[in-house]
Amino acid sequence: MNITRILLPVDGSRLSDAAADMAIDMAGTEATVILLTVRRTVPTGLGQPNATELLEYLNQGAEQVMTHYRAKLTNANVDFLELVIGGDVAEVISNVADNEKCDIIVMGSKGKSDLEGLFLGSVTHKVLQTTTKPVLVVK
Repeated sequence: MNITRILLPVDGSRLSDAAADMAIDMAGTEATVILLTVRRTVPTGLGQPNATELLEYLNQGAEQVMTHYRAKLTNANVDFLELVIGGDVAEVISNVADNEKCDIIVMGSKGKSDLEGLFLGSVTHKVLQTTTKPVLVVK
């Protein structure tokens, strides 16, 4: 399998860090990493200025997550693209993997939103069920 595009969905968790390290190792100097963080969507009925303020807040949180991984990828001299998208996390991951023509998805087994004690996070489980791409689950 010739890997040229790796999707790396991140949320700032310890397991996202482990997935990032794995994606960096896999990418080397040959592949491009698609760095993705998925933020919550803004409810349509929220009204102004509340909708704008919530969107800014969510974007700031996403930027904080991306800053950490941007530095990791830059320090490792890995070619990467960044995406911040709002929506259902698993659905966005699957769609981005297809739209960006990724060869593989590298993600943590559980993220920040998962309860301790679960064997596999609900987002990871849903991605495994919905994507046609290979998924490397890192723990």
